[in-house]
Amino acid sequence: MSKLSFKYGAMNSGKSDTLIKTAFNYEERGLQVVTIKPSVDTKGDDLITSRGGYERPVDILATPEMDVRQEVAAQKLARGALHCVLSDESQFLTHEQIGQLFEVAKYDDISVIAYGLKVDFRAKLFEGSRRLFELADNIEKLPTMCRCNQQAEFNIRMVNGKVVFEGDTVAIDGKDEVHYDSLCGSCYVQEGGQI
Repeated sequence: MSKLSFKYGAMNSGKSDTLIKTAFNYEERGLQVVTIKPSVDTKGDDLITSRGGYERPVDILATPEMDVRQEVAAQKLARGALHCVLSDESQFLTHEQIGQLFEVAKYDDISVIAYGLKVDFRAKLFEGSRRLFELADNIEKLPTMCRCNQQAEFNIRMVNGKVVFEGDTVAIDGKDEVHYDSLCGSCYVQEGGQI
């Protein structure tokens, strides 16, 4: 039986890079891969983009009301076979969509690897991440470093260079003067983050 895996990390931990490399490895062996990205992630439009400069077209741009299992089934029908589903920015998927990815793994026997953040800039679990922690067979943390050389656990949001802890949960990095950084717990609290 196939697995649902969740690979999470703070900003700059290489989640999208890892997804793109994983897709390449599957395809190099002649195996079919489908990539998913939530439509709310407008960075790169219909591409998965990485900080390392790599990019890959998205097969399914998931709107909040979309049944991703049905979309994966349509991809499988069109291709004749499907070996792995790779989901970027999975924290933005809905509770129901994570359940649908679970069904893809368990009922359709297609491996699913979801990549995403654990918490938002206020240290609160994202809806999609919460459900992945509940359902995933395998959970792996992708590490990254804080500016103080400790392992980063949290994300801070900066608008016009100033750290903020208010605003919508979703604000895409690089758009509208919004940028993120990853920090350890101590540095996060020093910046004003509430635990």
